[in-house]
Amino acid sequence: MPAPKNSFKAALKAHEMQTGCWLGLADPYLAEISGSAGFDWVVVDAEHAPNDLRSIVAQLQVLESSPSHPVVRPPIGETWLIKQYLEAGAQTLLIPMVESAEQARELVRAVTYPPHGTRGVGSALGRSSKFSGIPDYLTTADAEICLLVQVENRAGVAALDDILAVDGIDGVFIGPADLAADMGHIGKPGTPEVRDTVLGCMRKIIAAGKAAGILTTDMQMQSDCAEIGARFIATEIDVSLFANGMRAAGARAKAHLKT
Repeated sequence: MPAPKNSFKAALKAHEMQTGCWLGLADPYLAEISGSAGFDWVVVDAEHAPNDLRSIVAQLQVLESSPSHPVVRPPIGETWLIKQYLEAGAQTLLIPMVESAEQARELVRAVTYPPHGTRGVGSALGRSSKFSGIPDYLTTADAEICLLVQVENRAGVAALDDILAVDGIDGVFIGPADLAADMGHIGKPGTPEVRDTVLGCMRKIIAAGKAAGILTTDMQMQSDCAEIGARFIATEIDVSLFANGMRAAGARAKAHLKT
């Protein structure tokens, strides 16, 4: 029996649009709700959200039976941390702040078993192999791991061509918020200079035969990215949806009952 098929990776290879949502509330109950909301993929975020390995495992467990594919973002692309996430059962990783081809190559090695990579052969202890319940896991896992790298500053943009030449990278995700800050437009990812840079990067990614992705709540930017061929686009953030919904509900209650 081989490793579980990565439906998200297969969809990207087939050039199918994958709509996504960011999960930052770090709670399995909310992840379970989000997983059945209709998104193709959800990001369990450990870079900016209060997630640790155990909370990530809990969310992977509830998302396993959902239609949404879980993508896990570690706080940093360290080999030891990637090893833990893979054994926890993550098949798709989104690595932040990738700035060079050398860094990208090390990430490919981190998600690949020897002799071509450095991933530790310890799957018997983890969810990844269903605790040794998948006899062929070690020989089939590499093909089902999806590695996405984030380019989100000027150094990454300058190195983009070299990053795209690295074998084993399945997709490149452009981070407009951090890129805007690095370009001197913090808090203003919609600035024309930033938008043009993002779209230019998207075109390069697509021309190189890689999947291009982004998180943006700007519907026009979503459409522009989709039109040029981006295939994994996150359109919502659970924290924002909850916070905005609660604030609106509080305002409605006051308006209704305190007039």
